Amino acid sequence: MQLKVPASMNADETMLLRTVEPAATGNADTRSGTAPEAGPARSRRRRKAPRPSPLSRLPAAAPRLTRLVTRAASHARRLRPRYPHADRSGWRRWAPSWRQWLGAALALSGLTVALLGSAYAATDIPENLNSYATQQDNVYFWSDGTPMARTGWVRRQAMPLEDIPEDVRGAVLAAENASFYSDPGISLSGLARALWRTVGQGDTQGGSTITQQYVKNVYLSQDRSVGRKFTEAMLALKLDNVMSKDDILEGYLNTSWFGRGTYGIQRAAQAYYGKDVGELDVSEAAFLASLLKGAGLYDPALSKANHARAVERWSWILDRMVEIGTLSQAERARYREFPEPLKRTPGFDTGKQSDYLVELAARYAKKAAHLTDKEFDFGGFQIYTTFDRKQESALTDAVAEAREQARKKDAAKAKSLHFGASSVATDGRILAVHGGPDHRRQGYNESNATTVPAGSAFLPFVYAAALENGVHKTRDGAASEVTPQTLYDGDDGIAVTTPEGPYWDRGGKQVTSHNDGGKSYGRISLSRALALSVNTPFMQLGMDTGLDRVRDTAQRAGLLSSSFGPLVPAMSLGSATPSAIRMASGYATFAAGGTHVEPYSVARITRNGSEIELTKPASRRAVKASVAAAVQSALTDAFRTARPGADPGATVAGKAGTTQNDTAAWYIGTADSVSTAVVAYRIDLTKSLEPLPLNGIAGSPGDSVPYRIWSGARGIG
Repeated sequence: MQLKVPASMNADETMLLRTVEPAATGNADTRSGTAPEAGPARSRRRRKAPRPSPLSRLPAAAPRLTRLVTRAASHARRLRPRYPHADRSGWRRWAPSWRQWLGAALALSGLTVALLGSAYAATDIPENLNSYATQQDNVYFWSDGTPMARTGWVRRQAMPLEDIPEDVRGAVLAAENASFYSDPGISLSGLARALWRTVGQGDTQGGSTITQQYVKNVYLSQDRSVGRKFTEAMLALKLDNVMSKDDILEGYLNTSWFGRGTYGIQRAAQAYYGKDVGELDVSEAAFLASLLKGAGLYDPALSKANHARAVERWSWILDRMVEIGTLSQAERARYREFPEPLKRTPGFDTGKQSDYLVELAARYAKKAAHLTDKEFDFGGFQIYTTFDRKQESALTDAVAEAREQARKKDAAKAKSLHFGASSVATDGRILAVHGGPDHRRQGYNESNATTVPAGSAFLPFVYAAALENGVHKTRDGAASEVTPQTLYDGDDGIAVTTPEGPYWDRGGKQVTSHNDGGKSYGRISLSRALALSVNTPFMQLGMDTGLDRVRDTAQRAGLLSSSFGPLVPAMSLGSATPSAIRMASGYATFAAGGTHVEPYSVARITRNGSEIELTKPASRRAVKASVAAAVQSALTDAFRTARPGADPGATVAGKAGTTQNDTAAWYIGTADSVSTAVVAYRIDLTKSLEPLPLNGIAGSPGDSVPYRIWSGARGIG
């Protein structure tokens, strides 16, 4: 079969129809331009329909979106690098176009913003502050308000911003961050400088705002790393949004390092000028502000170079205050002379007696303020004690003199000699104590030790119990009234009796009482027996009154229940072991007309300027006023009998106390509404806590060492 072809074709070209076997498959040989032969291994290629483009698949209902996408794709193709550029020569053929540079910059900026936003959102302000950055010391004050001692590892005392003068704040802002109240918490230029110094070399100061520095103080470490600086910036931004500027400034001023071991502006004011921050003038404040740049470089006491730097920066800060409007030019003109700080930080008298005072005050403060050890140790408390500086000094000097005389008299015995002493006012205030030679060498407080018996110093409590309750001569009979003129047998060696007869101890031995020196006095009034310290009447008086009533009266007057042993006749002669503080408190009850106030050592407590509520010391009626007056009268007679040469106009009452086994010597007396108790005893702490005989080291009844200490402390001849 032959077909005709169009005229456009060559005359010799023909087209033949061919048939292909149904089973034959194959592909045309496109390279040779001839049809492949039919065969089982090859077949004609079938063209697939072209895949629709993403644009063609967009819904027809969105033609506008289609046009926008098309236009964007066109612009994107322009940004696509085409290397080398055909229309350029040299190195320019390989350089990106301005469009490419712009696209890269926009992409980088967007990525940076996204990363910073994510970092800001992911940054949480820590719930717990850096404990070291916020820990403070506790400061103890004498009763006159002057500092006595401080405790704690960190010298820091936080102050409310309202108690920090405007001039001090202005000096700090001028020195560190004049734009503090208007900036967002960070400074971009400062961050750039700090980053350069962190990555490179040089000083790290000056690149942070006050907010950033506060964040570093209370949340972060002090390491120099890019990561820490980035975290600091994120925290500063977030903190600036959740805290007021005043709160941030207050925190910064209370946590910053000022050198000389101090943290916070309050401690710095005390260390460099010996005054509280509220007493600083603007010139002194400007110097303290200079220390924030680096106390090691600006403390004038360290070197001449430091002094020169300090003067220069102090002057610059004052000028800067004028520049930012926190100081007038006229005020600036007043400060031309550098305010020289103290050469050394004022110290506290710690390590000796003040440590005993601190120990007592700390224990009482935690109890009265209901503070746990952890809360108290965290610091920040100002403890205003009841301790009188002058009376403490007088008592300490009197004990020191007695100790020195004992060394001269018998050095061997003096090594084991101890003195406990305390002065307590009739209103309960502990005014002075002597706790021992040195708290750091002796771990217990001799004024508060319950080591030795009270001896005959306990007799006033037996006398008061009898006057208050009466006596029982028969088991079931009514109580008989007792007066100061009631007579008792004062002979030595008399038997102690009960309503049923003689009193026998558990060993089957009849109990008898004895006077010092075995002296007998015959029938004697109770008031006279107390004045002369006759033992035998009071041993029987205690049995007649009831030992339980004697114990209860002594406890109401101030002695602790823990100091009492079994209820046996010896209790009336002072088998109880009260401390010097408690004996002074008990005698103060009689001087106060029978009203007892629990002894206390802390008058008030504040924390960072806020008052802490204290439980008031307990007050109670111990004995009737008439009973107290009778006891006080007998004690006055006791003092005048023992000291006939004393000033007759002095209102002094007191008596000595001895023990039957010579293990303790006491003197307790009241003068000018202050009761002072002194006890001397011997204990060899290297061997045991058992009392040793005094053997004359504490003097004699006529020349008692405890009385010499008492009279020296009270200023009575």
